[in-house]
Amino acid sequence: MRLAYSRQMSIQMRARSLVTIFMAMFIAACSFGDAPDITKDWSAARLYGAAKERLENKDYEQAIDYYEKLEARYPFGPHSQQAQLDIAYAYYRNDEPASAVAAAERFIKLHPRHPNVDYAYYIKGLANYIKTGGMLSRIVTKDYSKRDTGAAIEAFRDFSELTRRFPNSKYAEDAAQRMLFLKNTLAMHEVHVASYYLSRGAYVAAANRARYVVENYQRTPAMPDALVVLAKSYKAMQLPDLSEDAVRVLQLNFPNHPGIQEVAELNVK
Repeated sequence: MRLAYSRQMSIQMRARSLVTIFMAMFIAACSFGDAPDITKDWSAARLYGAAKERLENKDYEQAIDYYEKLEARYPFGPHSQQAQLDIAYAYYRNDEPASAVAAAERFIKLHPRHPNVDYAYYIKGLANYIKTGGMLSRIVTKDYSKRDTGAAIEAFRDFSELTRRFPNSKYAEDAAQRMLFLKNTLAMHEVHVASYYLSRGAYVAAANRARYVVENYQRTPAMPDALVVLAKSYKAMQLPDLSEDAVRVLQLNFPNHPGIQEVAELNVK
């Protein structure tokens, strides 16, 4: 009996030992992939310096990681404000426009009188601007005016606010140039929509969209096309006087535009 009891105890002890070994191996395997945080004991100055270095080397993901750790550990330290501004730029360059906008808005809200708050407005505008394809407009022959205009409108508002609040900002001139592109884009979008309505026989809607361009985007490349749509829509609605007025403006400002002949040849039933 004693021998059998001893054998049973031996088997149980071996089983427990195996369980213990397997548990240790499992814990080790789970923790094997977790690298130690080398920044654990870093000061705010060291974290900021490392983040700045990564940013300058275009390692945006690592820069963002360092900036986020800096903000979490030292939210009220001397480097906090600049880190909040720098991370907005890092998000923008890392193709994370939504995060860039959020970071810029947060900085503007927390530090409205900061000497570099104009830069936050600028980054916010850039983040929305890249959604329109504006940065590719000189390289790619795509018509970005056919895209959704939500981001373009937001970017225009951001740049407009920048130039209004900070007319002497070093970013104001670039913002004004981008606003010009955005204005042209928005105008052409309206013309595309107006042309679509015209092709569908929705003449009132087409005239309204075309008239909006004529009234609000007079100095854009979309202006002559808007006048053509306006003249055709009025002619289709059997409003010859209004149609002739639109043609007259078109002839006066764009005498060689092919749309003049198109309106003349338009048959209205």
